Amino acid sequence: MFERHRSTLLSVAYRILASSADAEDIVQEAWLRWDATDRTGVEAPRRFLITVVSRLAIDRVRVVTRRRETYVGPWLPEPVHSATAVLGPAETAAQRDTLSLATLRLLERLSAPERAVFVLREAFDLPYAEIAGILDLTEAGARQLHRRASTRLAAGRPRYTADLAIHRRLVERFLAAAGSGDRESLQSLLVQDVTLWSDGGGKVRAALRPVSGADRVARLLCGILAKHSAPVLRIIEINGHPGLLVELSGNWHVCSVEVTEAALISGVQWMSNPDKLERLLGVDRLARMWL
Repeated sequence: MFERHRSTLLSVAYRILASSADAEDIVQEAWLRWDATDRTGVEAPRRFLITVVSRLAIDRVRVVTRRRETYVGPWLPEPVHSATAVLGPAETAAQRDTLSLATLRLLERLSAPERAVFVLREAFDLPYAEIAGILDLTEAGARQLHRRASTRLAAGRPRYTADLAIHRRLVERFLAAAGSGDRESLQSLLVQDVTLWSDGGGKVRAALRPVSGADRVARLLCGILAKHSAPVLRIIEINGHPGLLVELSGNWHVCSVEVTEAALISGVQWMSNPDKLERLLGVDRLARMWL
């Protein structure tokens, strides 16, 4: 019974925590609690397990939030390769949006309960009454937290979710321009107020603050690639969306982009922290990652 719901539990925990390592820890703890529970009194195992995982994740959010206060430079979510990770529902554009690195980054603005309500409603389309029961809230309280979360995310969250084919074509053009060092072509793909977030975690050299502006972002990306001989860029599917896996002198990076309705790039997430790439870059997975 637990295995039947494991993928759902992992996807709940990952969306709330934006870390597959933390998500797996939470699901393992949920298993220990499930194993110790008298299940004869559990009428709805799925709801019971989602309740356990959601509450454990909320507690973990409070711990990791304190840890991230001392993080070196911008913090970005841990990327996962869609084909080798259990991500739960991602059939609709709205569900894929809750998986995007951009949305997961913005969820850091929310309190732990707001984050849980938003995930359960947006990704799993649970009714407010059920969310209230899972999180020990009133139905009105669940609605209020969802409304507050949506309002707080609205300022930075893209209003448009690009079709996957459009997203991929833009990533292909981005790869061609960046790979050839054509700064003007690269800049033409960016909105004027584009922002790049670079996460090195203090382990790899990275910009310590977000970089804004099409000219500055294009110069930075072309400059990074120009410093390395024979950079390798490949398209992969990251968090349900096309992105780039980049190898620079033996070091790996993952790049994801946010796409506007005009098919331009409004945000770039550049992940270099090796700790956050370790699971994604398992040797046995690399051969399956290229699209």
